Amino acid sequence: MDTQEAEKGVDIRTPIGLMFTILGLMVTIYGLVSNKAIYARSLGINVNLWWGLVLLVFGLLFLWFGRKGTSAMHSAESGGGDPMGPGEG
Repeated sequence: MDTQEAEKGVDIRTPIGLMFTILGLMVTIYGLVSNKAIYARSLGINVNLWWGLVLLVFGLLFLWFGRKGTSAMHSAESGGGDPMGPGEG
């Protein structure tokens, strides 16, 4: 694969982060509006709310890392210097 073709690709962290963020929002909202009686089997713990928040944080981390990695890649390309930095490699 040519390096120009690889640069045009989407960072996989972005769509995965978006998917987990959307799913986390949906599960969190369901946990907030659902009937409290369904949590009797889970000792009264709102499992949907907690796992929705976990998915939301996980998705946001993926989006942040994807954004950070993409901006670092663009700054290294525009700098024209050694991507390893001075004195390394």
